[in-house]
Amino acid sequence: MDKTVVDVMVEKAREAQKVFEKFTQEQVDNIVKAMGKVIYDNAEILAKEAVEETRMGVYEDKVAKNRGKSKTIWNSLKGKKSIGIIDEDYENGLISIAKPIGVVCAVTPTTNPIVTPMCNAMFALKGGNAIIVAPHPRSKKSSAHAVELMNEAIKKLGAPDSLIQIIEEPSIELTNELMQKSDVVLATGGMAMVKSAYSSGKPSFGVGAGNVQVIIDRDIDFIEATQKVIAGRIFDNGIICSGEQSIIVPQDKYEEIVKAMEVNGAFYAGDEATVSKFRDVLFKNGMINGDIVGQSVQFIANLAGVEVPKETKVILLKPTGIGKEDLLCKEKMCPVMIVLPYNTFEDAVAIAQTNLELEGKGHTTAIHSNSQEHIRYAGLNLTVSRLVVNAPSSTTAGGSLFNSLSPTTTLGCGTWGNNSISENLNYKHLINVSRVAFVKTGIAAPTDEEIWA
Repeated sequence: MDKTVVDVMVEKAREAQKVFEKFTQEQVDNIVKAMGKVIYDNAEILAKEAVEETRMGVYEDKVAKNRGKSKTIWNSLKGKKSIGIIDEDYENGLISIAKPIGVVCAVTPTTNPIVTPMCNAMFALKGGNAIIVAPHPRSKKSSAHAVELMNEAIKKLGAPDSLIQIIEEPSIELTNELMQKSDVVLATGGMAMVKSAYSSGKPSFGVGAGNVQVIIDRDIDFIEATQKVIAGRIFDNGIICSGEQSIIVPQDKYEEIVKAMEVNGAFYAGDEATVSKFRDVLFKNGMINGDIVGQSVQFIANLAGVEVPKETKVILLKPTGIGKEDLLCKEKMCPVMIVLPYNTFEDAVAIAQTNLELEGKGHTTAIHSNSQEHIRYAGLNLTVSRLVVNAPSSTTAGGSLFNSLSPTTTLGCGTWGNNSISENLNYKHLINVSRVAFVKTGIAAPTDEEIWA
C-alpha cells in the first residue's frame, strides 16, 4: 500500500521526535524561546500577510497579538521543568518524570493563523514532542510562513528537521487523516471540526463556542468600564472567541451606561426597525453570516443599509429579549454588541446564564464590579471556565502579563462546552508523567478510628 502525504509527514515527525526527546531541558527551552522570538520579531510582516490572505481582522491588532502572545507564552514557559524528572517529593516519596506524547496534530483556524500555530508548537516542543499543523485553507500561506520562520530559527540551535511541519495544501480529508494518525489532537476552531477531532479515536483537546456576557455592576466608573468593554469587543474586529458580546446593565443606570458607551465610540440603535436591519445581515438562517466575520463597523453598517458616524468603534443594539428570544443573544464575531437591562444582581447573572445556555456555555464571562460578594456570586453561579474581572475579556481571558490565567490560544470550556478541560491549554497537557512511588518510611499509617473520626 502506497504511503499517503500524511503517512510521510507523520513518519518524518516520529523520526525527528525520537532525536529531540534526548535533548536537555536547556536545549529545549532555547529552542522554544527562539520560536516565540522569531514570531515577535516578524510581527508586522506576518500580520500583514494574515490580513491580506484571510481578509479579516485589523493589521495593528494582529501585530499586537503576534507580539503579545509570543512574549506572554514564553514568559509563562521559561523556567518550567518539562523534560525528565520534573519533581522530587522525598517527604511523600514521589518522583514525577515527564515524557513526550509523540506527534501532535494541531488544527488551526483562519481567525488566528499566526499565533495559534506558534502557541501550539511552543507547547508541543516544550514537552519534547513533534508537531504537524493542519491550517485552515483560507490562511494556509500565512500559517506556512510562520512555521517556516520557526523552523529556520530552531535549525540554528540544532533541532532536527521535520520537528515542526505544516500541511501546505490543507483539506478536510488530510486533516481527518492526520488526526487519526497522530498521538494527540489540538482542535482550535469551529464546533464541527472539534467534533471531528473527538471522533478521531485519539486523545483530543478542543474548544467550545464563545459568547462572552459582560455584567456591569452599579458600583463602578461607567466611562472606564465601557472603555475596557469596547477595547475588548473591537480588538481584531471582534474575531476572538473571548471577545465581549453582551453588556448586562442595571435598569436604573441603562441610559447612563449607554451614554458612556456612546462617549467611548458606540453607535446605539434602540429602535427595532434599525436593530432588525443589523440582525438580518448578522445572521442567515439562524447562523452567523460568514461575510461579516472579522469585518469593520462601516462594512457591516453599509451591508445593513444604516448610516453610522465615521468615528464609530462599535455598534450597540437593543434586542427584543434574552436567550432564544433573539438571535442577537448569540456570538457575533464582529464589532457588534447588545445591551440588556437587569433589576437585581441575581437577575444579571440569570440573564448571562440564559444567553450562555443558548451559546457559549463553559467559555468565559466578564464582570466589572468592586463588590467581592457580587464577583463571587457570579463565579459560583455561572457555568463558565473563566470569569474576567475589571479587564477587557478578549485580550486577557487567554492569559496575560496581568493575570494568572495560563497564556494560550486554546481555551477549554469543560464538559459544559463538550471539552475535556475547563482551563487554558498549555504544555502540561502535552506530556505524559510517570510517577515513581516509594513506601513512606518513618510515618505511621492512620488508624481506622482516625480515618473515620
